[in-house]
Formats: sequence, C-alpha cells, structure tokens
Amino acid sequence: MDTQSLQAFIAVADTASFSLAGEQLHLTQPAISKRIAALEYQTGAKLFDRINRRVSLTEAGRLLLPRARQILQLVEDSRRTLSNLSGSVEGSLTLATSHHVGLHRLPAVLKAFTQRYPDVDLDLRFLDSEQAYHGVIAGEIELAVVTLSPQPYPQVESVPVWIDQLRFLAAPDHPLTARDSLSLADLVDYPAVLPGPLTFTRDIVINSFTQAALSIDVALSTNYLETLKMMASIGLGWSVLPESLIDDDIAVLPVDHPPIVRRLGYLVHRERTLSNAGRAMIAELEKVRAAEASRSGYA
Repeated sequence: MDTQSLQAFIAVADTASFSLAGEQLHLTQPAISKRIAALEYQTGAKLFDRINRRVSLTEAGRLLLPRARQILQLVEDSRRTLSNLSGSVEGSLTLATSHHVGLHRLPAVLKAFTQRYPDVDLDLRFLDSEQAYHGVIAGEIELAVVTLSPQPYPQVESVPVWIDQLRFLAAPDHPLTARDSLSLADLVDYPAVLPGPLTFTRDIVINSFTQAALSIDVALSTNYLETLKMMASIGLGWSVLPESLIDDDIAVLPVDHPPIVRRLGYLVHRERTLSNAGRAMIAELEKVRAAEASRSGYA
C-alpha cells in the first residue's frame, strides 16, 4: 500500500465525499477515485459503498481505517526522526490553537518563534480545544495550545502554561450589579450565557454550581468568548469569562465564591516523535511557563 492511496482513503472516510476529499488534498475527484481503486485492488476488498450519492465505509473499510492512520503516523514519525538528525529547525509544523488563546495568549510566542526560526512553515489551525485534542490523538496535529481538559487523556501529555482566572460578569445595568454581595444561588435566578455544551470551560463552570447543588438556566451558548462577552454586555444574561475580557462595557459581579480557574497550555501525543520545529515551539512555550510561574506563584 502506498501512502498517497492511504491518505486519499482517510480523507474520503473523514469527509464522506470524494469531491471534498479532493479539495482537502488539492486533487481532482478522478484522481481520488483512482487512488481508492488502486487501494481496493491492493487489499482485494471493497472499501466504500456508494448509494444515492452517499459514501460510507464497508466493513473492510472500517477495519482498515484505524490501521491506515497508524501506518501514516508511523511513516511521518520515521520521517521526523530522520529529519531531526540534521539538527536544523525547518520544515512544517502543524499547530492548533483555540480562538481565545490564539488571540490573547499566543501572539507573543508566535512572534518570537517566527523571528527565531524563519525556515519553519507554520500551519496554524484555529479549532475548539476539544477538537484540538482529537486532532493530536489522531496524529493530524503535532502540537496544540488550548484550554486544557479538566480530565486527563491517556494518549496526551498536557502541560499548563497559563492559569486563567474566570470572573462573573454582567451588563452594567443588570439587576445583579445593584447588589453588594452575591452567592451562586443568587445567580441561578437569572439566565446565563455560557460556552457551548461539551466544552471544557463550560464543564468547569457547571461543576462549580453542581457542587453547590445548583442548576443554571443557560439562555444562549457559543464557543466564542468574545461573542459571549457581547451578549452579556447587552443584557442577555450573566456570564463567566476570563479577566482579559473585562473592560468598561461589562461589570464584574461581587460573587462570594472561590476563584474559578481554567488551565491553558500545550499538548502533544505521548507516543509521537516531535519535529525539531515542534521541540523549538515547546521551548518558547516553556520560557513563558517559567515566567508565568514566577509571576503568579503557580507551579
């Protein structure tokens, strides 16, 4: 089996479309079909069913898919290992980051990295933190800088770099701002605007209320924290957002509760060989981590 046919097979399986797979790999649809036909000939098995323009994996295709991913990851790891022998920091680095981290935490790191290593082709992808985890596990992303999961992923090594303190916020004219002191129980009488379901940040917030046996009325959700701030600032509900988003458009609520924090940092696959570029990016992040630990007292 050649790697190009396996790449085409994975792309069709992931997109459920020959045309979308072609767009993803910058190939024509006939070229994708030719590679799939070659792979089916090599394996002696039909890999896809094509019924009413819908593409789905056959049983043989489902069996091959995880092995195809493993083969390509092994090939890529081998390429990195050999390339690393030169000691040069060049080539491609696939880096994922969430929108908030990418806008508010990563720019200084990226500036220092690109100035120091101009020969690295940085493939920067903006993804939700949860998607970035899956990308690292699948071998599609070498390194991610995102909100870290409250629960460990066995395949992933996650290292906190920043500690983000979250604050309770609302529009300046929200009824809650008239109070000198608030409890969590006071908040649940009003609707909230929070990150979307299944996001790490929402899990962290909801867990604080669950521990107090309280349930939140979530009126609206979005994964973009800047959008949440806008919705809270115009009175659609109170929210819980990073301190970096606080300005005159929003009021901090005096909630008598220990600070809610989330960890931001980088993650890599435990069994994947990092490129020299990946190692260099981690070195830049470790400098920031050391400075943050010294400044805030967090280990």
